Amino acid sequence: MLALVAQFNWELKKMDVKTAFLHGELEEKIYMRQPEGFVVIRKTDHVCLLKKSLYGLKQSPRQWNKKFDECMLSLKFKRSSYDHCLYFKENAYVPVFLLIYVDDMLLISSCIKSIEYVKNYLSAKFDMKYLGDANRILGMNIVRDSENSIVFLNQISYVEKILSKFSMSTAKPVNVPLAAHFVLSKEQSPKTEHDLSCMKNVPYSNAIGSVILNILHAVCLSACFQSNPKESHMSIVKRIFRYLKDTIQYGLFYPKNEKFSLQGYSDSDYAGNIDDRKSTSGSCQFLGDFLVSWFSKKQNCVSLSTAEVEYIFAVFCCIQLLWIKQTLANYKCSFENVPIFCDNMSAINIAQNPAHHNRTKHIEIRHHFLRDCVSKRKTEIYFVPSQDQLTDIFTKPLSAKSFASIRARLGIMHTE
Repeated sequence: MLALVAQFNWELKKMDVKTAFLHGELEEKIYMRQPEGFVVIRKTDHVCLLKKSLYGLKQSPRQWNKKFDECMLSLKFKRSSYDHCLYFKENAYVPVFLLIYVDDMLLISSCIKSIEYVKNYLSAKFDMKYLGDANRILGMNIVRDSENSIVFLNQISYVEKILSKFSMSTAKPVNVPLAAHFVLSKEQSPKTEHDLSCMKNVPYSNAIGSVILNILHAVCLSACFQSNPKESHMSIVKRIFRYLKDTIQYGLFYPKNEKFSLQGYSDSDYAGNIDDRKSTSGSCQFLGDFLVSWFSKKQNCVSLSTAEVEYIFAVFCCIQLLWIKQTLANYKCSFENVPIFCDNMSAINIAQNPAHHNRTKHIEIRHHFLRDCVSKRKTEIYFVPSQDQLTDIFTKPLSAKSFASIRARLGIMHTE
């Protein structure tokens, strides 16, 4: 979305719903005990019948979403079939978009009057707070230039907060989250008193859940050892925080770009996990030259060859690209024959050549979805040299030079 905002110079405004869950209408009878301080004398054994949803009820989120959906439909908005957080209205002159996450909303349009109309309508229906230009959403800072042609997305304030929370503000910074050729296993070192003292300062599971950013592979690798973290695992978590300290001013740039195409990269680190020999795979998707989606995951089962693991994850990259393509259709952006770049020729041949059935019988039928998409020209798969494989940053530890080069090519740059 931010790439589109920069591309078309759209206005970006933010609204917040006060006590969102209290707006939901209950469809079933729910009773609650009389709250403390409001107990009726001589009727202490009575209960209250709820007329509205409350925070803490499992029905509340669903009923709030239903209430809001009804409101947007009454305003002649449509809900996207591919992203249920997106509503759009196709006016005769300019489209209006609304993105919602629980109670945070972004209003997007090239016309301020259209935004004002939607804002006033929603304010009449709900207790809303209008926050003007969107400069912060879900822990991310949104910075725009004076001409609104560049959007810069960073997490400076969030990183400062978590560094302070885990007592890492004064740590020595490092330039990569994982050293090149680094290997981590569940039995690398015994649990010691030193482990426990480290965990008191930096709770392992809490720390892992706090960091995402462009260090997805390092975070996912560390998360595998939450049940029984050792000293070596704690040292990696601390190294991740030290990397955040070194790159606190970095973020994603989305400038207006003449090259506005959709493309994806897919890669895997075959049998990279030394504990179970499962492979780690990753993918990233671009609009023009700028990153819009990325993913890293250890595969569920052991693959029998590099071709198999590369091919299977190219399928997931294809699915994500088609989802992005269909979602962008709501923004009046269309793309044909979306390219996927892979550095394994065997996987490319499997996708392009239907005569390889005997060699690929062990690959589940659902993974031949990619072959079907290639045959129908929904996507095309191309070879990319390993040194140009941008997804390496999501699948394996890299040298400082390679890490910095790929990070820059992903559009992650310093604020200044």
